[in-house]
Amino acid sequence: MKSRVQKKETRWEKLDNTANLFPVIANETMTNVYRIAVILSENIEPECLQEALEQVLPWFNTINVRMRTGMFWYYFETNVKGKPVVREEEDFPCRYIEQHRNKSYLFRVTYYKNRINLEVFHALADGMGAVNFLRELTYQYLRICYPQLSGEMGDRLCDDTSLDTEDSYLKNYKKAGKKTYKSVPAVHMKGERLVRGELGIIHGYMSVRQLKEKAKELGMSINEYLSGIFVYSIYKGYLHGNVSKKPIVLCVPVNLRPFFGSMTTRNFFAMASASFLPEKEKYERQEVMKLVQAELKRQITQENLEKMIAYNVSNQKNYALRVVPLFLKKPAIKLVYLMSAKATTTTITNMGRMIVDEAYRPYIKRFQIILSPSTGQNTKATVCSYGDELTFTFSSLLKDTSVQKVFFRSLAEDGIDVEIETNGVYYD
Repeated sequence: MKSRVQKKETRWEKLDNTANLFPVIANETMTNVYRIAVILSENIEPECLQEALEQVLPWFNTINVRMRTGMFWYYFETNVKGKPVVREEEDFPCRYIEQHRNKSYLFRVTYYKNRINLEVFHALADGMGAVNFLRELTYQYLRICYPQLSGEMGDRLCDDTSLDTEDSYLKNYKKAGKKTYKSVPAVHMKGERLVRGELGIIHGYMSVRQLKEKAKELGMSINEYLSGIFVYSIYKGYLHGNVSKKPIVLCVPVNLRPFFGSMTTRNFFAMASASFLPEKEKYERQEVMKLVQAELKRQITQENLEKMIAYNVSNQKNYALRVVPLFLKKPAIKLVYLMSAKATTTTITNMGRMIVDEAYRPYIKRFQIILSPSTGQNTKATVCSYGDELTFTFSSLLKDTSVQKVFFRSLAEDGIDVEIETNGVYYD
């Protein structure tokens, strides 16, 4: 256990390599905010959650910050504007975080019934960094609500909780030869949108054991299996099985920590992608899934991930770019982003298994993850598991749910039992 000695000095820090993008492109319609939620066995006590947040936040230097504008880049400094306020949820997930209305914080904690929501601006941390914070916040909340837990576990941070703030991109950067990435315009899912401000959420709950058995039968990992069905669902549900001149391109964020031995609480991921071009009249589902699997296996290798880091960091290290003022960099960064956005259909984020200390497991029912839409990506998906339950979540701006229906029906055809839950947007 880590002892609770809190530091109060103001500190500043550069944004990590990936984080530099998000403040440039973020706005009310493309918020770059994601949600990680934990569902407990009993309703939330707001006062206890507020107390837990105030006790835990000072430990996390990557979260307890505000963002400032420098001459050449944005930077973070310790937030001394006051304590963040826990509020009951009253809006749709992943809304834009306005610093000046949020005491300069780039995250929010809300609750609804028995659910704690942590929403984070992506410049602060990736999903693994946010889970690290939410887990400790939840532990502290439970210790306050249930004094017997405090007596059993002590009032300290868990040994598994990381406070590492290194920029792992820079640490693992190895200079490599010049490399460029070609971008081909991809299929974009369009259609009638929900009312402005609404975000449609569909959760599917299923057995990890059943998924493992089916994926193993096909010679796949669970991630490859679900990614393949997602691409097939776009092919059948959106393209209606028709030939397309544009590929369906699925982006898959890869957690780089296990590849490079990192424990950072900041961003440390790379984007792999699987491209499927429907160039003939008919594809069977398993055929599409095998193509997606091959694409992911080809990209997710140590060597290729090192090349991705080298490519991204080399741009940041370029002296000519470093000395250009931020107000001149911003239009160029936006242009590069828009070009890359044209080459992506959607994203699926797999956070893997949520690890919870045994003493807290009886109080925690499940986890959920929600992504905000972005340019060209009106529908996205996430995956996480807790115990034997895997949660697959769609978030979408579109009224049509054909893709989601094909996805869950495909699972049912494979013998996977699925329980569906929505946020009510699609109810008539």
